[in-house]
Amino acid sequence: MSVDERTPVRIGVVEDHAVMVAGLRNILAPHPELRIEAAAVTVKELLVQEVPLDLVILDLRLNDGSSPGDNVNKLREEGLRTLVYTSGEDPYLMRAAARAGAVGIVLKSEPPERVVEAVRAAAREDGELGTELALAIDGDEDFAVDLPPQLRQVLELYASGETAARVAHLMDIAEDTVTEYLKRIRRKYEAAGRPSGNRAELLKRAVEDGWLPIPRRRGR
Repeated sequence: MSVDERTPVRIGVVEDHAVMVAGLRNILAPHPELRIEAAAVTVKELLVQEVPLDLVILDLRLNDGSSPGDNVNKLREEGLRTLVYTSGEDPYLMRAAARAGAVGIVLKSEPPERVVEAVRAAAREDGELGTELALAIDGDEDFAVDLPPQLRQVLELYASGETAARVAHLMDIAEDTVTEYLKRIRRKYEAAGRPSGNRAELLKRAVEDGWLPIPRRRGR
Protein backbone atom coordinates (compact mmCIF):
# COMPACT_ATOMS: atom_id res chain seq x y z
CA MET A 1 0.00 0.00 0.00
CA SER A 2 1.29 3.42 -0.87
CA VAL A 3 0.84 6.11 1.74
CA ASP A 4 -0.29 9.41 0.26
CA GLU A 5 -3.31 11.70 0.33
CA ARG A 6 -4.83 10.02 -2.73
CA THR A 7 -5.00 6.67 -0.95
CA PRO A 8 -5.33 7.49 2.76
CA VAL A 9 -4.64 4.83 5.34
CA ARG A 10 -7.80 4.05 7.30
CA ILE A 11 -6.78 3.38 10.89
CA GLY A 12 -8.54 1.81 13.83
CA VAL A 13 -7.30 2.12 17.41
CA VAL A 14 -7.82 -0.45 20.16
CA GLU A 15 -6.88 1.24 23.43
CA ASP A 16 -8.76 1.40 26.73
CA HIS A 17 -7.28 4.71 27.88
CA ALA A 18 -9.08 7.62 26.24
CA VAL A 19 -6.12 9.95 26.76
CA MET A 20 -3.94 7.68 24.62
CA VAL A 21 -6.50 7.67 21.82
CA ALA A 22 -6.70 11.45 22.00
CA GLY A 23 -2.92 11.62 21.90
CA LEU A 24 -2.78 9.48 18.77
CA ARG A 25 -5.41 11.65 17.11
CA ASN A 26 -3.33 14.75 17.85
CA ILE A 27 -0.14 13.12 16.57
CA LEU A 28 -1.72 12.04 13.28
CA ALA A 29 -3.90 15.12 12.75
CA PRO A 30 -1.23 17.00 10.70
CA HIS A 31 -1.06 14.01 8.35
CA PRO A 32 -4.38 13.73 6.46
CA GLU A 33 -3.17 10.60 4.68
CA LEU A 34 -3.21 8.81 8.07
CA ARG A 35 -6.82 8.83 9.23
CA ILE A 36 -8.17 7.38 12.47
CA GLU A 37 -11.61 6.18 11.43
CA ALA A 38 -12.61 4.20 14.52
CA ALA A 39 -11.58 3.51 18.12
CA ALA A 40 -12.66 0.95 20.71
CA VAL A 41 -11.54 -0.53 24.01
CA THR A 42 -11.43 -4.11 22.69
CA VAL A 43 -10.77 -5.79 19.36
CA LYS A 44 -14.28 -7.21 19.37
CA GLU A 45 -15.84 -3.78 19.83
CA LEU A 46 -13.74 -2.38 17.01
CA LEU A 47 -14.72 -5.12 14.58
CA VAL A 48 -18.46 -4.91 15.29
CA GLN A 49 -18.37 -1.29 14.12
CA GLU A 50 -17.79 -2.65 10.60
CA VAL A 51 -15.77 0.41 9.60
CA PRO A 52 -13.50 -0.22 6.59
CA LEU A 53 -9.92 -0.22 7.88
CA ASP A 54 -6.42 -0.92 6.63
CA LEU A 55 -4.41 -0.86 9.85
CA VAL A 56 -5.09 -1.23 13.55
CA ILE A 57 -2.98 0.36 16.28
CA LEU A 58 -3.27 -2.08 19.19
CA ASP A 59 -2.43 -1.54 22.84
CA LEU A 60 -0.52 -4.56 24.13
CA ARG A 61 -2.29 -4.76 27.49
CA LEU A 62 -6.05 -4.34 27.58
CA ASN A 63 -8.28 -4.43 30.63
CA ASP A 64 -10.50 -7.15 29.16
CA GLY A 65 -7.65 -9.60 29.79
CA SER A 66 -7.32 -10.57 26.13
CA SER A 67 -3.97 -11.89 24.95
CA PRO A 68 -1.96 -9.95 22.34
CA GLY A 69 -1.59 -13.08 20.23
CA ASP A 70 -5.34 -13.70 20.08
CA ASN A 71 -6.00 -10.04 19.28
CA VAL A 72 -3.50 -9.96 16.42
CA ASN A 73 -4.88 -13.23 15.05
CA LYS A 74 -8.45 -11.88 15.08
CA LEU A 75 -7.35 -8.78 13.20
CA ARG A 76 -5.39 -10.83 10.67
CA GLU A 77 -8.49 -12.95 10.03
CA GLU A 78 -10.23 -9.74 9.01
CA GLY A 79 -7.37 -8.82 6.67
CA LEU A 80 -6.03 -6.08 8.96
CA ARG A 81 -2.40 -5.28 9.68
CA THR A 82 -1.49 -4.58 13.30
CA LEU A 83 0.89 -2.05 14.79
CA VAL A 84 1.48 -2.65 18.50
CA TYR A 85 1.47 0.49 20.66
CA THR A 86 2.97 -0.21 24.07
CA SER A 87 4.95 1.11 27.00
CA GLY A 88 7.35 -1.78 26.31
CA GLU A 89 7.51 -3.17 29.83
CA ASP A 90 6.71 -6.76 28.87
CA PRO A 91 8.87 -8.40 26.19
CA TYR A 92 6.99 -11.67 26.63
CA LEU A 93 3.77 -10.12 25.34
CA MET A 94 5.68 -8.37 22.57
CA ARG A 95 6.96 -11.77 21.45
CA ALA A 96 3.42 -13.18 21.51
CA ALA A 97 2.20 -10.34 19.28
CA ALA A 98 5.16 -10.80 16.95
CA ARG A 99 4.59 -14.54 16.61
CA ALA A 100 0.93 -13.88 15.78
CA GLY A 101 1.91 -11.59 12.92
CA ALA A 102 2.10 -8.00 14.17
CA VAL A 103 3.92 -5.96 11.53
CA GLY A 104 5.57 -3.53 13.90
CA ILE A 105 5.73 -1.93 17.30
CA VAL A 106 6.12 1.59 18.59
CA LEU A 107 6.68 2.65 22.17
CA LYS A 108 4.31 5.14 23.78
CA SER A 109 7.34 7.07 24.98
CA GLU A 110 8.53 7.78 21.43
CA PRO A 111 8.34 11.34 20.05
CA PRO A 112 5.43 12.10 17.67
CA GLU A 113 7.56 11.96 14.54
CA ARG A 114 8.67 8.42 15.40
CA VAL A 115 5.06 7.34 15.92
CA VAL A 116 4.15 8.74 12.50
CA GLU A 117 7.08 6.88 10.92
CA ALA A 118 5.99 3.64 12.57
CA VAL A 119 2.40 4.04 11.34
CA ARG A 120 3.61 4.70 7.81
CA ALA A 121 5.92 1.66 7.87
CA ALA A 122 3.19 -0.60 9.26
CA ALA A 123 0.76 0.54 6.57
CA ARG A 124 3.13 -0.42 3.76
CA GLU A 125 2.73 -3.96 2.51
CA ASP A 126 6.50 -4.22 2.38
CA GLY A 127 6.92 -2.63 5.80
CA GLU A 128 9.47 -4.24 8.10
CA LEU A 129 9.38 -4.92 11.81
CA GLY A 130 10.43 -1.98 13.93
CA THR A 131 13.69 -2.09 15.86
CA GLU A 132 11.95 -2.69 19.19
CA LEU A 133 9.96 -5.62 17.81
CA ALA A 134 13.01 -7.12 16.17
CA LEU A 135 14.84 -6.94 19.49
CA ALA A 136 11.86 -8.42 21.30
CA ILE A 137 11.83 -11.51 19.14
CA ASP A 138 15.59 -11.83 18.79
CA GLY A 139 16.47 -15.29 20.01
CA ASP A 140 12.79 -16.23 20.07
CA GLU A 141 13.65 -19.79 19.08
CA ASP A 142 15.21 -20.24 22.51
CA PHE A 143 12.43 -18.40 24.29
CA ALA A 144 9.39 -20.00 22.72
CA VAL A 145 8.11 -23.27 24.15
CA ASP A 146 6.27 -25.29 21.54
CA LEU A 147 3.56 -27.38 23.19
CA PRO A 148 1.49 -29.92 21.27
CA PRO A 149 -2.30 -29.44 21.59
CA GLN A 150 -2.84 -31.95 24.40
CA LEU A 151 -0.06 -30.56 26.58
CA ARG A 152 -1.31 -27.06 25.89
CA GLN A 153 -4.81 -28.01 27.02
CA VAL A 154 -3.44 -29.50 30.24
CA LEU A 155 -1.47 -26.30 30.86
CA GLU A 156 -4.48 -24.07 30.20
CA LEU A 157 -6.77 -26.02 32.53
CA TYR A 158 -4.29 -26.63 35.32
CA ALA A 159 -2.85 -23.10 35.29
CA SER A 160 -6.41 -21.74 35.40
CA GLY A 161 -6.96 -23.44 38.76
CA GLU A 162 -8.29 -26.90 37.97
CA THR A 163 -6.97 -29.86 39.95
CA ALA A 164 -5.15 -32.68 38.20
CA ALA A 165 -8.16 -34.91 38.84
CA ARG A 166 -10.51 -32.36 37.30
CA VAL A 167 -8.24 -31.91 34.28
CA ALA A 168 -8.24 -35.68 33.80
CA HIS A 169 -12.04 -35.75 33.94
CA LEU A 170 -12.45 -32.84 31.50
CA MET A 171 -9.99 -34.33 29.02
CA ASP A 172 -11.13 -37.93 29.53
CA ILE A 173 -7.64 -39.17 30.34
CA ALA A 174 -6.06 -40.78 33.40
CA GLU A 175 -4.94 -38.60 36.28
CA ASP A 176 -1.49 -40.20 36.08
CA THR A 177 -1.33 -39.04 32.47
CA VAL A 178 -2.09 -35.47 33.56
CA THR A 179 0.68 -35.67 36.14
CA GLU A 180 3.13 -36.93 33.52
CA TYR A 181 2.07 -34.20 31.09
CA LEU A 182 2.66 -31.54 33.75
CA LYS A 183 6.16 -32.93 34.31
CA ARG A 184 6.85 -32.73 30.58
CA ILE A 185 5.54 -29.17 30.42
CA ARG A 186 7.75 -28.12 33.34
CA ARG A 187 10.79 -29.78 31.78
CA LYS A 188 10.21 -27.89 28.53
CA TYR A 189 10.00 -24.55 30.33
CA GLU A 190 12.99 -25.33 32.52
CA ALA A 191 15.02 -26.14 29.39
CA ALA A 192 14.07 -22.72 28.02
CA GLY A 193 15.29 -21.05 31.22
CA ARG A 194 11.78 -20.18 32.37
CA PRO A 195 11.04 -21.66 35.83
CA SER A 196 7.62 -23.26 36.26
CA GLY A 197 7.85 -25.20 39.48
CA ASN A 198 4.45 -24.22 40.84
CA ARG A 199 0.98 -23.35 39.61
CA ALA A 200 1.57 -19.58 39.81
CA GLU A 201 4.65 -19.86 37.59
CA LEU A 202 2.78 -22.09 35.13
CA LEU A 203 0.03 -19.47 34.96
CA LYS A 204 2.63 -16.82 34.19
CA ARG A 205 4.14 -18.93 31.40
CA ALA A 206 0.71 -19.63 29.92
CA VAL A 207 -0.06 -15.89 29.86
CA GLU A 208 3.36 -15.01 28.45
CA ASP A 209 2.94 -17.45 25.59
CA GLY A 210 -0.63 -16.38 24.85
CA TRP A 211 -2.30 -19.63 25.89
CA LEU A 212 -4.33 -17.84 28.57
CA PRO A 213 -5.66 -14.26 28.76
CA ILE A 214 -4.00 -11.68 30.96
CA PRO A 215 -5.66 -11.74 34.41
CA ARG A 216 -7.84 -8.72 34.95
CA ARG A 217 -6.80 -6.20 37.54
CA ARG A 218 -8.90 -5.99 40.66
CA GLY A 219 -11.72 -3.52 40.39
CA ARG A 220 -11.83 -3.76 36.58
